Amino acid sequence: RTCRTGEGMRSVICIPFYILEVTVVYNYHRTESSIIKYYPGGITKKQAEAKRKKWFQFFDIISSFFLAIIIILLCFTFLFRVANVDGRSMMPTLYDGDWLVVSGHQTYERGDIVIITQPNDLNEPLVKRVIAVGGEMININFETGDVFVNGEKLDEPYIRETTRKQFDVTFPYIVPEGCIFAMGDNRNDSLDSRSSRIGCIDQRYILGKAVFRVLPIKEFRFFGF
Repeated sequence: RTCRTGEGMRSVICIPFYILEVTVVYNYHRTESSIIKYYPGGITKKQAEAKRKKWFQFFDIISSFFLAIIIILLCFTFLFRVANVDGRSMMPTLYDGDWLVVSGHQTYERGDIVIITQPNDLNEPLVKRVIAVGGEMININFETGDVFVNGEKLDEPYIRETTRKQFDVTFPYIVPEGCIFAMGDNRNDSLDSRSSRIGCIDQRYILGKAVFRVLPIKEFRFFGF
């Protein structure tokens, strides 16, 4: 039903790695002047050059390693977020305990899986699928379980079962501009936009779109950018 978003602390985490990076670069550049201290007298110039080369290679590897970590952390700070699925409402697409990589977007399209932070009765973020966007008319036939957008029946191979559960929102319903209508793939076990407790979602309260499922590893999946 819900998801826990992994946020914060990444900027703080970057600080020690940045310090280590600076230290490594500093040591790298001072190695040539200090090599004689480490290897005093009794060695030839050729031996000193060989030892200096090994130290350069060592510092280069360490520097590259920490730089890669810093780049990854920066990406997850500014480009991506991590979300943990909690609940059954997105089965069979997502399961309780799945971990997602989420990317922020300006607009969202029908079929996108999104993380919702809009305040609700559950006081928790939600993970749902976009069914209709602003200006579109959605209608649900709860007898047949079919969903229609602008008069066209949706092909929904991702749902667990047809949409039979009805809440208090009446249909047909026109989605307000700047909002989305979202439902869980587990239609009959999902509290979503069919209920006024959730309602349509203001796009300003969408944290982002699910791009990857990264855990469990054997269930890795790419959802698209």
